Amino acid sequence: MSPSPLITAVDLVEVLDGRLPPLLLDCRARLGEPDAGYTLWWEAHLPGSVHLDLDLDLAGPPGEGGRHPLPGREAFTATLRRLGVTPEAPVVVYDDRGGQLAAARAWWMLARWAGHPDVRLLDGGIGAWQEAGGELVEGDGAAPSVSAWTPCFDDDAWVDADTLQAKAPRLVDARAETRFRGEAEPIDPVAGHIPGAVCRPSAENLTPAGTFKAPDRLDAELPEAEETVAYCGSGVTACHTILAYAVAGRPLPRLYPGSWSEWIRDPARPVATGD
Repeated sequence: MSPSPLITAVDLVEVLDGRLPPLLLDCRARLGEPDAGYTLWWEAHLPGSVHLDLDLDLAGPPGEGGRHPLPGREAFTATLRRLGVTPEAPVVVYDDRGGQLAAARAWWMLARWAGHPDVRLLDGGIGAWQEAGGELVEGDGAAPSVSAWTPCFDDDAWVDADTLQAKAPRLVDARAETRFRGEAEPIDPVAGHIPGAVCRPSAENLTPAGTFKAPDRLDAELPEAEETVAYCGSGVTACHTILAYAVAGRPLPRLYPGSWSEWIRDPARPVATGD
């Protein structure tokens, strides 16, 4: 991975005019609205960017593995080739939710799972780009050149439910506190959290302006443990937590991709409520 997992809008303007401009991946999405991300991209996007779809490209079909399980290796390799991703060219991912939906998921899948050496997230997303004077364009652009990259996937970057139950690592839940405590559950049929987890909402990784907090601030706030696993509702915002650890310069938690939406499918798995 690159020394910093983030890039500012000002720096992005500069590198786009450089010798090796990055491939831009627009990862905007809306949970429960499968066509929203493409529509947002079509209506206004960074010049030269291509759309990366949360449901079609960054997840497999929903089911026993949760709402956004990881796609198969072959399927994700095909996606990366279609988009023209190669390890020789840098990649910048962005969305309009501070990376929470679903740019951080793209960052994790590319940098941590597929092993791309230079993936960064646009800090502040499309809003920061506009504030820096960057233009937006509409409609389709030139199709990217197809690549032949075969990633070397690192399956040690994630864990499954059986591993969680056997090893009992420190769990960091990226959902809002009301969902963690079981006071409200707007998406999944069971409320609560995995026993032993601590709540660290992904929104707390960001400043009011929607950019990541400073590394020293994140380092002071993020939970510590010898072995950490991040989860959320379906393995999307948990990647934002992992990215926050990267910004802080801390060892990266592993991802539980199935997260709460998979955990509760087995009634024998324990559920906790409250703090």
